[in-house]
Amino acid sequence: MSDDVTTQVSAPPVTPNPGVETAYRMPAKIEDLGIPAGMVEDLFCRRVMAARRTTIRAAATEIGLNLAIATGVAEELRGRNMLEFHGLDGRDYLVGLTEQGRLGTIDRMRESNYAEKLPVPLSLYVRTVNTQKAKLRINRESVKAAFNDLVVSDTLLDQLGPAFLNDGAIFLYGPPGTGKTSLAERMIRIHGDAVLIPRAVEVDGQIITVFDPAIHHPVPEQPPGLDPRWVLCARPLVIVGGELTINMVDLELDEKSGVYKAPLQMMANNGILVVDDFGRQAIRPSDLLNRWIIPLSRNVDFLKLSNGTKFTVPFELKLVASTNLNPNALGDDAFLRRLRNKVFVGPVEEEAFNWILARVSKAKGLQVTAEGAQRLRDHAEKQLGELRPYLAVDFCELALGVCEYETLPQNLDTRMVDRVASVYFVTEEVATKRKSSAERAAELAQKAAELAQTSANANPLGFDPFSITLHEE
Repeated sequence: MSDDVTTQVSAPPVTPNPGVETAYRMPAKIEDLGIPAGMVEDLFCRRVMAARRTTIRAAATEIGLNLAIATGVAEELRGRNMLEFHGLDGRDYLVGLTEQGRLGTIDRMRESNYAEKLPVPLSLYVRTVNTQKAKLRINRESVKAAFNDLVVSDTLLDQLGPAFLNDGAIFLYGPPGTGKTSLAERMIRIHGDAVLIPRAVEVDGQIITVFDPAIHHPVPEQPPGLDPRWVLCARPLVIVGGELTINMVDLELDEKSGVYKAPLQMMANNGILVVDDFGRQAIRPSDLLNRWIIPLSRNVDFLKLSNGTKFTVPFELKLVASTNLNPNALGDDAFLRRLRNKVFVGPVEEEAFNWILARVSKAKGLQVTAEGAQRLRDHAEKQLGELRPYLAVDFCELALGVCEYETLPQNLDTRMVDRVASVYFVTEEVATKRKSSAERAAELAQKAAELAQTSANANPLGFDPFSITLHEE
């Protein structure tokens, strides 16, 4: 199994849904939006205030509102002296806020200044996620195709395949650098379809943002007629590592904007959530898993707004945890039982290592000799006791730097392998020298302390004898 040659992981090909169901077309009536009418008016006013003067159509487009609904909202606001009409712009009306409308909008923005696309109701979001649950039909060939840019043994593929189909989390474990992260990054490729992601969700008058362009990748052509509050995307892949905190798995309220940010698992719904370097987070692994025990077993997550309102959302995702720590050190049997699908990703055999080195060197433009490959394997066995895929990538990249610096041909021969190994591995001799240096420093510090104590005992009053000057009369 190998790490990828480059850090870029291409998205899987996606087949868009052919049509748009009625529930996902732009509503023609305000009551069909499924959210409070006051929220619609607030967002409309915020867009008008931001532009100072704009057309009804332009403001409606900014918040994803049907023109007929927007015109009705504008008429309602004008009737309450919140909005005024400034004439025509073509066949559309120019509008602006009155002083009363401006002050009212500013006052409402103290609670929330969200002014993007309108949210969808929680009930529609829940129904949509449950409807879009992945229905996989895979075999060894389709799984192998998902990892076709890696060197993966059939044995490992035959462990990963059933893990995709089975319920529960996937737990990847093994030594560092054996490709666990690379495998996790590519798991999303087993999906070839698209799902609808809401830009935001409304709950009890509050707005929770869900769509994140860093996570959700829209298909090139959005279906015509799709409600702008939704985006058709490839199934999401969320990857988080050592930076994960307990706050990231619960709703986060931005006090300044008054808007909630969806937790990681909510953004990963209908996709895959990868917790990389599991066990190295600031929170204990057991605390993190305890947070997800019920969601993993019931496919439902429980969230709470700052005002105390509790609600449920689907937990419809595949959780993948990868670690290079000893699994038994992360928790007890009950803990490990929750991670149902355990896949060991170990070192590679000589043939696989040679394939990896050949692919990496070709991508990097290096010529590798048979003797150089053998010397690299010898170093790996001596230093690590096994062959790990990342060595091929690291040695090739370091060799390129040496070749450029010394203006040498781009060859990875025995001389170059030894040259790179001298700066890559920490030898026992160097480690001993460093230890001796530290010991010598400690000994010097001890001697200095003893000397200072001796001086203090000889001069108990603490006078500096060199500062005393004798004057003769």
